[in-house]
Amino acid sequence: MAKYLGLRGPALTRAIIWLVVCPAFTCYGYNLSVAGGLLTLESFVRMFPLLDTINTKGSQQSHNSTIQGTVVALFTVGGIFGSLSCIYLGDRLGRKKVIQIASIVTIVGAVLMASSFHLAQFIVARLVLGLGTGGYLATVPVWQAEISRASKRGAHVVMDGIFIGSGVSIALWVDFGFYFVSNSSVAWRFPLAFQIILLLFVAFFVTLFPESPRWLVKQDRIEEAKEILAVLNDDQPDSEAVNNEIREIQHSLSVCGSLSWKAMMTMGEQRLFHRTVLAAGGQTFQQMCGINLISMYATTIFEQYLNMSPTKSRILAASMALTQPFGGYLAFFTIDRLGRRFLMLSSAAGMGIAMAILAGTTSATTNDAALVVAVICLFAFQFIYTVGYSGLTYLYATEVAPLQLRAAISAVATAAVWTFNFLLAEVTPVGFNTISYRYYIIFAVLNVSIIPTVYFFFPETNGRSLEEIDEIFMQSKSIWDPPRLARTLPRMTTNDGVAVASLSHDEEIRDAK
Repeated sequence: MAKYLGLRGPALTRAIIWLVVCPAFTCYGYNLSVAGGLLTLESFVRMFPLLDTINTKGSQQSHNSTIQGTVVALFTVGGIFGSLSCIYLGDRLGRKKVIQIASIVTIVGAVLMASSFHLAQFIVARLVLGLGTGGYLATVPVWQAEISRASKRGAHVVMDGIFIGSGVSIALWVDFGFYFVSNSSVAWRFPLAFQIILLLFVAFFVTLFPESPRWLVKQDRIEEAKEILAVLNDDQPDSEAVNNEIREIQHSLSVCGSLSWKAMMTMGEQRLFHRTVLAAGGQTFQQMCGINLISMYATTIFEQYLNMSPTKSRILAASMALTQPFGGYLAFFTIDRLGRRFLMLSSAAGMGIAMAILAGTTSATTNDAALVVAVICLFAFQFIYTVGYSGLTYLYATEVAPLQLRAAISAVATAAVWTFNFLLAEVTPVGFNTISYRYYIIFAVLNVSIIPTVYFFFPETNGRSLEEIDEIFMQSKSIWDPPRLARTLPRMTTNDGVAVASLSHDEEIRDAK
């Protein structure tokens, strides 16, 4: 078989996106929603009666709601540990090996979950599933960002949001189809096992594609890095553009020096702790905007809290998820034109408005017009979220991190996703049961608070090489400086993302003067 399937340049990048990134993030999105659509199936609650909140009342329902939230959320507990493991494994094993191992662990979790006959096995399966998912979720965006040109990096990585949305939608439609398989455990076993097909794609095809050239430079494998950069750029290994890019990477590494992962908790000239907070902060916004209370419990919201029939609830939940891929496509075409900050700011405003309207409309449970507006807001929220926060925050976390600590900071940022994912999965059933429609008000306020935070503290990274972004932070003296420097610092790459000069060369000129 020809190396890299005989592909070069944009064709190779497209193959990586569709054969590895697409199934990986589709599987993640699938897992976010597939369990939520099964919680109300008769065959499922018969197998796991402690998770039954449909046929129970009063204190028993409250007790079961707590257990249900915990069991669903254990997927995210595994994800936290899977992500954090990449602090050590991400640089030790390389991006490709971590992705392959993590996808195999996820397959094991899926097999255990689909074959469960006892709640204890189901709990262990959720943990293992999360462990593997956390590993590849922390690593795929790093690998993807490090092999993409600066001019295309935003569009390439933000496509992850399209794939997550597609996974959510596929899960809910699969759940809906198997809802009609009555009195058989196949109704929930097949949906839980379906993801194995996607994971096999990831585990196999990632072995056929190039390693991150930036990781190779870090390992002092310069010639391999040159060869891969040449293939990715459809250029020659000894070309000026490739040599400039190698010098930029080496300069970035020389500035940071040899760092332990613990260095991310210190500031220093590179402002490492500052960058870690920005990476984790963006990922925290992704969860605290309220998306998972809607995606994980979509069917339950329609059926239990909007009093719709089981069939109509599943149709609406699955249809609602279809808005996410469309939001992702809008982000794909705008992120490298309008920039990261614009999408984050406008999306936070839109989600805040949607949550405020939801709080008002769902309070009038007997008003049919109000419930129609509530359904429209749920659809709008899903769409707006994907534009500004689904794939974008994974991209941003890799962009603001320096090469020496990119795997570690991405791991911490992804762990933040899982931590707040766990929090929401745990408290959402209890929140709806206790404060009802007021639960949406919390997220309206949180979304509004995101706006000034992004405006004052998050620099624009659009069109910058990863090494240029390092320079923005190195020249910053306070938390207020990066947004200003991102607007004023001269660019070192062309509109096509080709390096025209190296930062190290510029420094040599300044020193000579």
